[in-house]
Amino acid sequence: MYPRLLHVGSGSDGTEDSDSSAEREQTNSSESDGNIPKRTRLTRASLRLSQSSQDKIERPKWAVLQSTAKIACRQDESPPLTPTGNAPSSESELDISSPNASHDESLAKDPALRDSDKDLSHRPKRRRCHETYNFNMKCPTPGCNSLGHLTGKHERHFAVSGCPLYHNLSADECKVKATTREKHEEEAKVQEESNRHATRHQAPTSRQTRYKEQVTEMRKGRNSGLTKEQKEKYMEHRQSHGNTREPLLENITSEYDLELFRKAQARASEDLERLRIQGQITEGSNMIKTILFGRYELDTWYHSPYPEEYARLGRLYICEFCLKYMKSQTILRRHMAKCVWKHPPGDEVYRKGAISVFEVDGKKNKIYCQNLCLLAKLFLDHKTLYYDVEPFLFYVMTEADNTGCHLVGYFSKEKNSFLNYNVSCILTMPQYMRQGYGKMLIDFSYLLSKVEEKVGSPERPLSDLGLISYRSYWKEVLLRYMYNFQGKEISIKEISQETAVNPVDIVSTLQSLQMLKYWKGKHLVLKRQDLIDEWKSKETKRGSNNKTIDPSSLKWTPPKGT
Repeated sequence: MYPRLLHVGSGSDGTEDSDSSAEREQTNSSESDGNIPKRTRLTRASLRLSQSSQDKIERPKWAVLQSTAKIACRQDESPPLTPTGNAPSSESELDISSPNASHDESLAKDPALRDSDKDLSHRPKRRRCHETYNFNMKCPTPGCNSLGHLTGKHERHFAVSGCPLYHNLSADECKVKATTREKHEEEAKVQEESNRHATRHQAPTSRQTRYKEQVTEMRKGRNSGLTKEQKEKYMEHRQSHGNTREPLLENITSEYDLELFRKAQARASEDLERLRIQGQITEGSNMIKTILFGRYELDTWYHSPYPEEYARLGRLYICEFCLKYMKSQTILRRHMAKCVWKHPPGDEVYRKGAISVFEVDGKKNKIYCQNLCLLAKLFLDHKTLYYDVEPFLFYVMTEADNTGCHLVGYFSKEKNSFLNYNVSCILTMPQYMRQGYGKMLIDFSYLLSKVEEKVGSPERPLSDLGLISYRSYWKEVLLRYMYNFQGKEISIKEISQETAVNPVDIVSTLQSLQMLKYWKGKHLVLKRQDLIDEWKSKETKRGSNNKTIDPSSLKWTPPKGT
């Protein structure tokens, strides 16, 4: 019997219920004998109340005066500045503190309001307070004036991701690069439009051939290494600026690959800027940057919807066994002294050596699975499941030592999937990446599909790292099947039934390996011996590696009635 994990309450955003606030305002106005309270707030509930009683009784005097003061302030004051420092071009850019700004204009047409406006001529005009935006924000990069943007499309920036100075560029250089990228994108669209009706197996055009030759020529010198002067220059740059600047990237790789990396940086910066404008993230102040997880300190990659009181800290402390998140290292130390968890809840369905896999039901262990999803979102871009975990099963892989079972990665799976998805979300923790654990998780998911006698496929869209891992796994499965195949005619359906890989994934992998050809009205699978020999040599060098799934170590039966 596992101890029950207490749920950490979500942070409050500080808002109040409109109906209750309206009642308090009416009480204050009645106690003041007609005088205007010092701090009142015009809410939707108070407006509805005043409108419903308009035909029966006179509108409360404080509501009339309050509305008139707001209108007078809007007419006489200049519009506030937008985050770019310019006057807003539309009403959507204004940060209106009152939720009833559109209703204030209708109130201005009321004769009672126009008459009461004369009584307010001697009162000082109230200024609107924009508490949702800090006009003193500046880029955290030392020496930066917050002008320019890495994308070349914005006049100002307030985060490191969009800082030209941090990326060792100037604002003018970013604009020139943006213009060049737009020009290349337009040319690519024109070329794509012209080739839209071309057949799939058409030979490459002369232009495509020349471009391929140019790329090959540009990539020839990428492994030549750095000269002594270049190394000294890079070390001097690192010592002068430390982590406040991006390391120098010139001459490390080819100009073509460096330009591809710059494009990816600009695109990521544009996505972050769009999310910041929409209010989904506030980079630098409301985004968790690092987490302390076990004996590792991990830099996060993406925003995760932790409660605001935790997210605004920038650094989170997480128990690596029960996944409870805390605000300080002192709280974490006290928690670890009392926490009795040493492995994930649920049933251990696989064990070989130090590697174990636990099956955790999202309905039975809801808090643990929610915390696991919040943790995974820090390293996944396309993940949208956080709290509705009950329809899913979670298969958590751990590595055991004398202190407990440490989280390596996990994948989630729908209990009843109509499209036969065997994976909904998959993640390998950053400290265990590039060590073969990702392929183990994928292989384990297909092993469960084989036991269920089903054909499986991961749910789309896949993350970038997930797509790379799956393509590598499918390639390895097909080459192993080809190596052991001794017949003359091969069937994609037979491959699918034996490997539990979806036929669509098999066909796409064969096409990427150039092993599927169309000849005389038939699709032929070519057995490329060079690729098979290359895979076999790598397998031989790898030797007896523990990073493989042993089907005999699985102790699992498909769940029923879930």
